[in-house]
Amino acid sequence: MKQPVIPRGYDEAAATAHLAKRDRKLATWMRRIGPLDYEFHARFDPVDALAHSIMHQQLSGKAAATISGRVEQLMPRGREISARGIDAASDEALRGAGLSRNKVAALRDLAAKSHQGIVPAPAQLARMPDQELIDHLVQVRGIGRWTVEMMLMFRLGRPDVLPVDDLGVRKGVQIVHRMPEMPAPRDLREFGERWAPFRTLAAFYMWKVVGTVTEGMRGK
Repeated sequence: MKQPVIPRGYDEAAATAHLAKRDRKLATWMRRIGPLDYEFHARFDPVDALAHSIMHQQLSGKAAATISGRVEQLMPRGREISARGIDAASDEALRGAGLSRNKVAALRDLAAKSHQGIVPAPAQLARMPDQELIDHLVQVRGIGRWTVEMMLMFRLGRPDVLPVDDLGVRKGVQIVHRMPEMPAPRDLREFGERWAPFRTLAAFYMWKVVGTVTEGMRGK
């Protein structure tokens, strides 16, 4: 039996109305910030996306971009990082591009997991439920749940993802609901049930809330 394709994105009007009804304090902030606009339909390859996630860990944006560009130049075809391209690059070349030994090992594991089918092909992504995709990808060295959640939210447009370990989301909830401290991940998971099935949009707004408050403080 053919697996159904999971649609990308969500009806923003329906999601906004649902969140406003279920969380009046969040509704106030949503009116203040206004509609959010995200594009979820751009094609991407999971190996390339995960490779860049690995390379960006613990680095500034500028340094990570420089190293990523060097690694892309090692790929046999174009700039997209592939399992075959990683296989073809020597450890010395990858180290010469600026990668640490741990990151070289992580890229090697990513390529191996791709060959084994643990990292799904692009066509498979659209058919895999959120948790199944998380379970697959966290088997890759250097890839944790948060990284996969970011892929689900920003790349695949899955509507009901709540990254409870994310400091920005936790801080946003603290601000919106005027909590004395940030909620613990376990408490946020329970608290966020009120936003289902549109927890992704709620998380997007929490990040925007933190950004809005931060900008306001800078302006003083």
